[in-house]
Amino acid sequence: MNRVIIIFLSFFLINSSIGQSNIVPEASKYTCPPCNNACDEIEYNHPGVCSHCNMVLVKKNDSKTIAFYLQDGVEVLDFAGPMEVFSYAGYKVFTVSATKSPITSQGILKVVPDYSIEDAPKADILAFFGGNSNQATNNPKVIEWVKSQEDIQYHFSVCTGAFILAEADILDGKTATTFHNALDNLEDSYPEIDVRKNVRFVDNGKVITTAGISAGIDGALHLVAKLQGLNAAKRTAYYMEYDNWNIGDGLVLSDDNPYDNQISTKELQAYMGKYEFGEGMQIEVTVDAEAKTLYAMFEGIAHPLYHENKDIFSDETNSPVYFKRNDNGNILGYARSENGKLFKKL
Repeated sequence: MNRVIIIFLSFFLINSSIGQSNIVPEASKYTCPPCNNACDEIEYNHPGVCSHCNMVLVKKNDSKTIAFYLQDGVEVLDFAGPMEVFSYAGYKVFTVSATKSPITSQGILKVVPDYSIEDAPKADILAFFGGNSNQATNNPKVIEWVKSQEDIQYHFSVCTGAFILAEADILDGKTATTFHNALDNLEDSYPEIDVRKNVRFVDNGKVITTAGISAGIDGALHLVAKLQGLNAAKRTAYYMEYDNWNIGDGLVLSDDNPYDNQISTKELQAYMGKYEFGEGMQIEVTVDAEAKTLYAMFEGIAHPLYHENKDIFSDETNSPVYFKRNDNGNILGYARSENGKLFKKL
């Protein structure tokens, strides 16, 4: 982290563990996203950042296990983009292929699968990706393995990975999308699927398909929003510096739409203005109308503040910010704990 971010976070984390039960249950445990270091085993009783790797902590109970099925020739960004999203969100990702033999992604990147379809452990989510996907769809053993997986909470595909789900009958009677050059092929080969064009992703509830390559990032963020809430997805996108994410830009056919009931831009505007921020310093709070997010500007860097409920927000470390109002409903300032010091609106 650079000096500006350290100053900002250090100040915002003072007393931030007090009064956090308004956002998360007191008994919740937090861990850092998997980074293959000793800190993976450390548990915290509150949100914040890992004291070892500086990653934003995630709820331990929110963790999912995701099997990434990869075939030889798989597109790099198809799986690498969602892997970045799911890993940062705190999920445990492992790779599976038809065998444990190394595969080559796009003829460049060598990947050694963690498991074969013969010994892969159970996963909560199965994910499939494009790039030579016919190697999987034309392999009866792979399709039988897909069909045999029990108690799968979600199926997820990027690009022509949708063909693997289609061949395994998982998309029968459902709406789906795929890579733009393969849309007609999917429609012609599997007439029982309602194929949609010009959408970044399609959410059927328990089955999510996305368009090609970079659209997998959007679909993965959408799944995080479904599982952990929209703010968790926003926090992940912010960490990845994925500034081009058009939130909710997909076809959502499920009842659990994570974009419903967002705070309005008009409501957010009440919090805009300059505030005290430590001795001799101040911050300016602005609104991103498209993302429906507040930003605290400090030394030229925008730090997001995500709405939780009423006048409670959370910052980029998932620590609370409590805005206070007077009897007339006007914002007086904010505090870092429910009954903490008030930093006045100027």
